[in-house]
Amino acid sequence: MPRFDAIGPLRAATTGWRAKGERVVLVPTMGALHAGHLALVAQAHALGRRVVVSIFVNPTQFGPTEDFSRYPRDVEADLALLAEAGVDAAYLPDVETMYPAGFSTRIEVTGLTEGLCGEYRPGHFAGVATVVAKLVNQVGPDIALFGEKDYQQLRVITRAMRDLDVPVEIRGVPTLREADGLALSSRNRYLTPAERALAPQLHATLSRIAGALAAGEPSAGPVAKGRAELEAAGFSVVQYLSVRDAETLAPVEEVVRPARVLAAAYLGRTRLIDNVPVVPIG
Repeated sequence: MPRFDAIGPLRAATTGWRAKGERVVLVPTMGALHAGHLALVAQAHALGRRVVVSIFVNPTQFGPTEDFSRYPRDVEADLALLAEAGVDAAYLPDVETMYPAGFSTRIEVTGLTEGLCGEYRPGHFAGVATVVAKLVNQVGPDIALFGEKDYQQLRVITRAMRDLDVPVEIRGVPTLREADGLALSSRNRYLTPAERALAPQLHATLSRIAGALAAGEPSAGPVAKGRAELEAAGFSVVQYLSVRDAETLAPVEEVVRPARVLAAAYLGRTRLIDNVPVVPIG
């Protein structure tokens, strides 16, 4: 499996593929790969002839008190997984390649970034939108895939690429979960055994809220009950638990069109996020 560190050789390879009529699919990651990432790779193979996976722990999307320095990194293990999965190329730029001396541009998306994670991680989505735009420009894919676990991120990236007329199709892929419902995440390895045992309560609570909303209940009651359940289960901080329109992320009181129940909560030092769809019955 070819490994690229520089833009020029990578771009030459992907340009050559497209010149032969081969569709290129990009899966951007921050490494520490797990089965959820490999599900994205499998979907990429189903959608295109060539699959490129990028690995870059992007410093601009981490706040000053967040876990950039301790974010899990295991490049050799990641590359072995990608080779086994039949990836056509791995792209591993360094910080100097992505943000050369004098770099002073960033992409801000308004509206969709307000509230939810945007309230607690100022600057995060500007870092995400900017790095994704750079990766798409560098790789030149026809399609880029992102997991739905980071749902607000997916909506922000989709809007940024659309607004800037970037010729790429952004697709979300449903969240892959453990058997007990916990969404797969590189940060799950931070959980202690006791915390790991509690973590599935997040998805269970969101699912109960989604069921009540789909049956026609207004959001206030199920959300308040759900927050109390999470706090009673041992989540130390529930940053948000909210029902939002699936497209606009506007708050929803009564579900009459597709929506999402989204949450961010801490178990110990580990911040978990998750969401589930809500489709109104009838």
